[in-house]
Amino acid sequence: MTSESLAEKRTRPGRPLLFISLSALLLLLGIVGSLKWGQAPVSWHGLLGALVGPGDGKTDLYVRLLRLPRALTACMAGAQLALAGLLTQLATRNPLASPHLFGVNAGASFFVVIGLVAIPDFSAPLAVGLAFAGAAAGAILVWSLAGGGRFSPVQLALAGITVHFLLSALTEGMMVLNQQSTDSMIFWLVGSVSQASWQDVRLLSPFLGSSLIFLFALLPSLRLLAVEDEIASGLGQRVAAVRTAAFVLVLLLAGSAVALCGPIGFLCLIVPHISRALVGGKLGALVPMTALLGGALLVCADLASRFIAFPFESPVGIVTSALGAPLFLHLARRRGGTVR
Repeated sequence: MTSESLAEKRTRPGRPLLFISLSALLLLLGIVGSLKWGQAPVSWHGLLGALVGPGDGKTDLYVRLLRLPRALTACMAGAQLALAGLLTQLATRNPLASPHLFGVNAGASFFVVIGLVAIPDFSAPLAVGLAFAGAAAGAILVWSLAGGGRFSPVQLALAGITVHFLLSALTEGMMVLNQQSTDSMIFWLVGSVSQASWQDVRLLSPFLGSSLIFLFALLPSLRLLAVEDEIASGLGQRVAAVRTAAFVLVLLLAGSAVALCGPIGFLCLIVPHISRALVGGKLGALVPMTALLGGALLVCADLASRFIAFPFESPVGIVTSALGAPLFLHLARRRGGTVR
């Protein structure tokens, strides 16, 4: 019996719905807090007027043009990164896997730094395009080195670690040799949504929407990946094709989020484990729980990052890494030294 089926047996009826509802509430409260608090004070009356009023005042423009797209971008990027982490763990049957393992973050960072150094008129849309291309290139390189659709978890881990450290070393070397051109990249490399705009919301929306449709259509096949490949093949499952589809989804979800917000640490790894501990391993509940919790955590982390060095902004990646490491250690210790 797989760990997923055991988790389903341990889950009480109604518990997944309760935690999914609480995650949705946390996400809503985080968005409200993100709109209310920051460098500029906003009253509750002014916030309500900015959301439902005609939008003529300075507060209205501040909330609508700066804070609302920032909160929505954090929500969508958090959901995408968390789902990408869950898919990576399902497809590889490796509880410690994340999109980092596929060279997505390292590839995006490397291509953007190359653009900053080599292209004089470097713009934000170009940065997004290069980041997404780099994420795809890193993932394809890892996929090829690991053997394509048929690989072992060990092969994938070795290929991913090799590509990640190689591209990270090249990125750091280029930044050291071209410090004047790459100073503006510091926030992006740590992970930040402070510069988010409505353009970012429009860019992320189709990626998230199409990926969710694709993911829910793929759920029946993903359930069989929890068993051994031989058993899944015996049941008529095309394991290589399902894994390839899962990795395409990882690229779409994580690549677009990293392109806009940078490589935000630990979110992909820790959120699926927290979600599984709360609602069990049934994918019908695990997928929405992971998406909601990922969005809520990134929105709340972005809100907390505004007060670390107030009135100056701090990268949200600092908060997610600071929270993710002890949470992951606590979860591993609570489960007796194993993470399922």
